[in-house]
Amino acid sequence: MPDDLFSAAGAAPAGAVEPSPFASVGEESAALGAGTEARPGEVPRLDLVMNIPVRLSVELGRAELPIREVVNVGRGSVIELDRNVGEPLDVRVNGVLIGHGEIVVIDEERLGLRFVDVVSRAERVSGLK
Repeated sequence: MPDDLFSAAGAAPAGAVEPSPFASVGEESAALGAGTEARPGEVPRLDLVMNIPVRLSVELGRAELPIREVVNVGRGSVIELDRNVGEPLDVRVNGVLIGHGEIVVIDEERLGLRFVDVVSRAERVSGLK
């Protein structure tokens, strides 16, 4: 078994530039040594990243507590959150807000999420900063 990732068969030689996964098929050879920005009218090659797992979380609300209250939390404790009943929940992917939703009952034992709205691309990008 090879000692490092670069000595594996088929690995790019040292100093080689990999084509961008977002370059179009015809652009792969042109992308070597060039920037990775897609040109207008090109279709991104998202198929290369479609199976990468991301963490989706639904945030019920938040609370800010002093440490003395946190150490006293126990079974049956109630912590007031900053949300109201019926208010849309934040939906985040890898910590970035992507939309809002509401909890729905799928069957008697399972819960799901219904998207109420999706955050615009500009809002998602600004959340990355």
